[in-house]
Amino acid sequence: MAVPKKKTSKSKRDKRRATWRNKAAIQARKALSLGKSVLTGRSTSFVYPQPDDEESAE
Repeated sequence: MAVPKKKTSKSKRDKRRATWRNKAAIQARKALSLGKSVLTGRSTSFVYPQPDDEESAE
């Protein structure tokens, strides 16, 4: 028969959740920063297609 595992303490659970939330917050901050830099045109770390002005003028 299966034996139940020991109960995880609330502090361990909270520490794990806090780590997970902090990782998500860091990624959200990086994504916002990258989005702002793309909008201002200063981005050097992100490659995205530029519209060709010459082709659209014809």
